[in-house]
Amino acid sequence: MPSRPRRELLPYLLLAPAIACELVVHVVPTLVGLFLSFHRVDEFNLRDWATSPGAGTGNYKTALDPGTSVGSALWSSFGTTLAFTALVVGLCWAIGMFAAVLLSQPFRGRALFRTLFLVPFALPAYVTAIGWRFMFDRDDGAVNHLLVDNLHVAHSHPFWLVGGHAFWATVVVSVWRLWPFAFLMLLAALTTVPQERYEAAALNGARPWAQFWHVTLPGIRRVNTLVLGVLVLWAFNEFTVPFVLLGSTPPQSATLVSTLVYREAFGTFQVGVAAATNVALAVLLFVVGLLWLARRRSVDA
Repeated sequence: MPSRPRRELLPYLLLAPAIACELVVHVVPTLVGLFLSFHRVDEFNLRDWATSPGAGTGNYKTALDPGTSVGSALWSSFGTTLAFTALVVGLCWAIGMFAAVLLSQPFRGRALFRTLFLVPFALPAYVTAIGWRFMFDRDDGAVNHLLVDNLHVAHSHPFWLVGGHAFWATVVVSVWRLWPFAFLMLLAALTTVPQERYEAAALNGARPWAQFWHVTLPGIRRVNTLVLGVLVLWAFNEFTVPFVLLGSTPPQSATLVSTLVYREAFGTFQVGVAAATNVALAVLLFVVGLLWLARRRSVDA
């Protein structure tokens, strides 16, 4: 039997690998990014970034000032990102809720549909974006083949990955990838709503829409809030889909903040400005997260 000191150390030993991974993956890069945001790091001193000259708050002023080219691009991409986030979250929630309500009812083949609906979420984001990029091809893509050649919705093959269409293409791919998460979480939450509430509402003459509004939504409120919060974070920080779909220099209509930061860091090598932009966005998301948690606690109370 192990001695008492060994038993007391066992929990810490078991946690040590996870703590080490957390330090390497999150804490250390965060501290490095914070250091870079206060230093003038560019293509001339990138190799010796640890000894780069200090910039004070100059990087933040450059990044956030709408009068500079970097600041103007940032605020433009910030508005695009907000619109992108609102559309992706709203559509993912609506499709996920519809599918969850539909598949919460027993019918033949329900298990098969549940499995198929989870396929987009199970695929890696890179694989999903590559597949959709081929589908959006102007001449040989499945999208134009269906809409133009079969359904005759348009008279010519549009370019889906350039111009204004690129924004909507990115929204479609992101929704297709993320809505199964909302479906999975909401379907699990629906199983916890007592059936007696629906029966009581039906006896009182409540229609299906009234039952959904007054029974379903209040019954899954906590899970619903969690789903919306996670979707907002994922959509706002989306990088893989727009990067693989549109490349490192997407059209202005589809330039999200994440791709803009990447372009500043690895395209123009303004690493200090890119780090300052990232830190500012992290602070913004942190404040929004705190407000969201405070509101959730007040509602639950």
